[in-house]
Amino acid sequence: VQLQASGGGLVQPGGSLRLSCTASGFTLDDWAIGWFRQAPGKEREGLSCIMNRDGSAYYGDSVKGRATISRDNAKKMVYLQMNNLKPDDTAIYYCALDLIAGDGCVLIDAPSFGAWGQGTQVTVSS
Repeated sequence: VQLQASGGGLVQPGGSLRLSCTASGFTLDDWAIGWFRQAPGKEREGLSCIMNRDGSAYYGDSVKGRATISRDNAKKMVYLQMNNLKPDDTAIYYCALDLIAGDGCVLIDAPSFGAWGQGTQVTVSS
């Protein structure tokens, strides 16, 4: 079971990025997937989660209105489109699998998630 985040980079304030999460070693259709980030000296923060059954999406307050999560089960990919990026968005971004299949996705609660792969660095700076 492996998840790999990619698509990060350096972007100017106000810019956009689409982050990708590639799944391997398991059937993506069966699992909800979440996006998280961690900035230096800060706790891991839940950003968004997408359910496997009906594609329902949930967002954290810090990205609500600026982020869109989506999934393509056939391609084994989950995406996070981030718009109007701010310097506070600078962090390492991770995707992870909802192990509990319950409120963990709705709450985007990091302890409910596993299969953390290497993240992708997003830096927002002029």
